[in-house]
Amino acid sequence: MQKYQAYTLRNYCQVPMIQQHLNAEEKFNIEVVGHVLPFKANNYVVEQLIDWDNFRNDPIFILTFPKKDMLEPDHFNEMAAAIRGGASKAELKLIANKIRLELNPHPAGQRSQNVPAIDGIKLPGVQHKYRETMLFFPNQGQTCHAYCTFCFRWPQFVGMHELKFAMRDTELIIKYLKANPHITDILFTGGDPLIMKTKVLRTYVEALIDAEIPNLRTIRLGTKALSYWPQRFTSDEDADELLQLFERARKADIHLALMAHFNHPNELQTKEVELAIRRVLNTGAVIRTQSPVMRNINNNADVWAKMWQRQVELGCVPYYMFVARDTGAQHYFAVTLENAWKIFRKAYQQVSGIARTVRGPSMSAGPGKVQVLGVSEVAGEKVFVLQFLQGRNPDWVARPFFAQYDPNAIWLDELLPAFGREEFFFETEYPLHRSTLQAPHPTNGLNHQAIITDAA
Repeated sequence: MQKYQAYTLRNYCQVPMIQQHLNAEEKFNIEVVGHVLPFKANNYVVEQLIDWDNFRNDPIFILTFPKKDMLEPDHFNEMAAAIRGGASKAELKLIANKIRLELNPHPAGQRSQNVPAIDGIKLPGVQHKYRETMLFFPNQGQTCHAYCTFCFRWPQFVGMHELKFAMRDTELIIKYLKANPHITDILFTGGDPLIMKTKVLRTYVEALIDAEIPNLRTIRLGTKALSYWPQRFTSDEDADELLQLFERARKADIHLALMAHFNHPNELQTKEVELAIRRVLNTGAVIRTQSPVMRNINNNADVWAKMWQRQVELGCVPYYMFVARDTGAQHYFAVTLENAWKIFRKAYQQVSGIARTVRGPSMSAGPGKVQVLGVSEVAGEKVFVLQFLQGRNPDWVARPFFAQYDPNAIWLDELLPAFGREEFFFETEYPLHRSTLQAPHPTNGLNHQAIITDAA
C-alpha cells in the first residue's frame, strides 16, 4: 500500500531523482514558472511514470514539471528578476497575479456567459453552456492529485479566489436541475472531484439520487485520478466505499461515467492502473477517455493510436481528442489545426472500428465544441471543413461550415469565413472576437513545415 506524497515548490527538491538529474538552472526554472502556473506532482507519478534517464524529453515529466518555455519570455524574465532580487512573498504574488490575468484565465466565456442563476441567485460553482449538460464544481474537489502543466482550469489552483469556480449548496443544484428538465447529465469537475474523500463525494451524489430528479440520467466524474493516483480505486482507505457509491448510482438507474484524462500511453502501463480500471468497470460504471493533442507531449499519430488501442484493451471508451485551449501555456503546447487534424486522421486509420468512438480534433471554444473535419478544396478555394459537436444553440450541431485555409491557425478566432462571407453562420448569435488574428502565431521558434511533416 503506497501512501500519497505530494511534491510542490516547497519540497520537490527533496525528491532523490530531482537531486540526481536536474542542474541548478533547471531547478530555478521550475521555481520561476511554478510561481505563476500551478505545480504539484506526487510519488506515484515521480516513481512509476517518469523515465528519469530521459527526463528532459519524457512526456510525463513535461506534463507535470514546469519548464522555462511554458512562460512567455517577458513573463519569465519579470518573475525571475523578482526572485533573484529577493522579493517578498507578497511582492511575488502581486507579480504572479498580474501575469496570470494576461493568460486568459477563463476562456470560452466560462465566467461571463456560462454561470447560471436560480430565483435570482447566481450559482458560482455551476456552468451551463450546453442544453443537456450541467457542470458542477464541488467546493472540496477543486484540487488534483497532480497538476497538468497544460491545464486550462489552472485558475482553480493558484489562490486567486475571484477566478475560482466552487460551491457546496446541493439544494440549489437540485432546484436548478428540476427547473431545467432538458438537463440529463451533470458533470462533476474541478479540479478533480475524486480528490475528495468518499464520505464528502457521497453527500453530493446521494443527494442527487435521493431527489429522484426524473430528467437526470447520467452523473459524470471528470478525473485524472486513474492516471495520477490509481490507488484512489484500489488501496486508499475509502477505495471500497467509493466503488460501492458507484454501484449505488447504477442501482438507482443512474448512468455513472468516469471522464478519464489520459494524455499518453505511458500512463496506462502500470499494474496499479490496470487494477483500478478493472475495479471501476466491475461496478457497472463506464470509463470514457479524453485528452488534448499537445506539442512536446503527444503530437504524434502513433502515440495516439497506441493510447486508444490500449484503452480499448482495458475496457475504456476513447471519447475526445481536444485542441490545446487558448489559456495558460497554450503557446508551448499548441499545434496548428491542420497538424492536429493530420495527427487525428493518421491515428484513426491505425485502429479498428471499436476504437473509432473517439471524436476530434475539437476546440472547446466560446460558441461550442468545433471539430476540424479536414482540409479540402471547395469551389476552387482551399478551406477548413468544420462542424459543431456541441453548441450553445443545439441547432448549430452537425452543420458543416467552412473557413479560409490558414496553415498557422491554432484556434477558432484566428479563422475567417470562406467564400468571401463576412461571418460564420453562428455569429449572428455569438460573434467571435478576432483581436488576436494578426498576432504572430506561437511556434516557439520551430519551423512550421517541420511541425507539419512530423505529424504526417
